[in-house]
Amino acid sequence: MPQDLSFYYAAVPAVLLVGLAKGGMGDALSLIGLPFLALVVSPVEAAAILLPILVFMDMISLVIWRKHGDWATLKIMLPGAIFGIGLGWATSALVPGNMLRIVIGAVTILFCLRYFWNNFGPGAGKVIPPRGQRPVAASLWGTFSGYGSFVAHAGGAPFQIYALPLKLQPREYTGTSARFFAILNAIKLIPYFALGQLDTQNLATSATLLPFAPLATIAGAWCVRRMKPEIFYPFMYAMALIAAFLIVREGLGW
Repeated sequence: MPQDLSFYYAAVPAVLLVGLAKGGMGDALSLIGLPFLALVVSPVEAAAILLPILVFMDMISLVIWRKHGDWATLKIMLPGAIFGIGLGWATSALVPGNMLRIVIGAVTILFCLRYFWNNFGPGAGKVIPPRGQRPVAASLWGTFSGYGSFVAHAGGAPFQIYALPLKLQPREYTGTSARFFAILNAIKLIPYFALGQLDTQNLATSATLLPFAPLATIAGAWCVRRMKPEIFYPFMYAMALIAAFLIVREGLGW
């Protein structure tokens, strides 16, 4: 377990940022948090240290958003996501994670720019109705989310590409996201154990950081509960856009 205070100077802000994201403040904060921790340990070790904390945050988030969520979205996205995790486990040594980051990031950038052009560009003002449930698209983006989550820690962007156009109420969207990633992170524990990433040392380090998790998660949920849809959705698209640029930047090794 790291004893150097410099580790905690990086690790505590990382946990706080990830906790805010888990509370519903957007995947970009989570993607900023992981590189913070990777400043003082290897990226693989950083991911292994954060995973038990993510599961703990998921439990808190599930309690906070227990009355909110869209089951129809979960039912059609989760099978693909679980398949994606299995595919990631089977091919993790074959598929370059950086290439996947670049592809997911680039698609998400185009998706977000399209939203901002339609809503704030020269032709803004046209009301775009919510998209209906699309089983084929849900399976595709669910698979990308599960695969990206396992291989490149980039599962949030594919989920947002499918779920944001549904235009759920902010609390329903956040509750759906909380349930979706709680299930994915719990399933990911199995292959992480099998790959030897969750050893005693990393688990002990995770335990020292757990006290910071509830504070950040609750703070993120507090903010989301007070956002109106006309504020929530531009904010979430902005977070997705920032996250996409960070994913591409990491994929390119900048």
